Amino acid sequence: MKDYISNQQDFSTSDSFTLRQLLEQLWLGKWIIIVVCALASVASVFYALNEKDIYKAEVLLAPVSENNGAGVGGLISGQLGGLASLANINLGSNTTVNKTQLAMQIISSRKFVSEFVEKYKILPDLIAANGWDRTSDQVTYDSEAYDTANERWIRQVPFPLTQIPSHQEAHRAFLRIFNVNQDKETGLISISVRHYSPTIAKRWVDKLVVEINEVMRKADILEAEKSISFLEKELNKTKVADFKNAFHSLIEEQTKTIMFAKVRDEYVFKTVDPALAPEQKDGPNRAFICVLGFMAGLLFGVFIVVARFFSRLKD
Repeated sequence: MKDYISNQQDFSTSDSFTLRQLLEQLWLGKWIIIVVCALASVASVFYALNEKDIYKAEVLLAPVSENNGAGVGGLISGQLGGLASLANINLGSNTTVNKTQLAMQIISSRKFVSEFVEKYKILPDLIAANGWDRTSDQVTYDSEAYDTANERWIRQVPFPLTQIPSHQEAHRAFLRIFNVNQDKETGLISISVRHYSPTIAKRWVDKLVVEINEVMRKADILEAEKSISFLEKELNKTKVADFKNAFHSLIEEQTKTIMFAKVRDEYVFKTVDPALAPEQKDGPNRAFICVLGFMAGLLFGVFIVVARFFSRLKD
């Protein structure tokens, strides 16, 4: 250390330095670099070992083709499209991509997530979970946030958060562990959930697929029923034969929509590769965390030595 200080004093008499001089300073300050690097490495190892394993369950889906009533649909689209537009009726032409994109947006929406959380009562597993017991296959919870014995929230959080997590907080937490993506080349959709428990991750993925199919089915049935009701009223009003035929064709098309919606369980998404409870963790990458900590310590140690060198050089 005395050599290090002495060498710094020698350089203080000079207004310039060379790369060789800088390297000499790094060598003289090697113990500073080693100590800082070691501390950062130990901290990163400690952090990595204390991070809980995260598991990811994923399902691969294919958009369901809209081929019900294709022949009649083509005729209607060509000849009766204007009438259908006035009635605000979807004829089913070119709807596969639109319906798929709509479903992907809905599954990430606040309304869908809030209803999903409420229906399956997963708020504690979403917000308060902090680990998983492999032996019992049970989730562990933050005891300062959720009282499992009495099934109530006891956490103390700053404003604007509330003791019982709101729908907005639940939605934000859900989006952090959830992902939906469509492959541009194949058109296939993947839905994944990451959680401490592989069982829960798999269960939620399965339920999400069921729920989005059900939501889209109910929406289309409701829309078709409203369209039929409107068309029947208009049919009773008109006396023009061509219009009567047109209304009958439109009613038939909407009836087919209801029929196909009721008989298909996989209404929007068809499962190609079902989700499994993963055996291997998805994260954290402990090796990467340790390497990152080592590199950060190395750079910080070098920074300290170089900063001391320039500080003495200016003096």
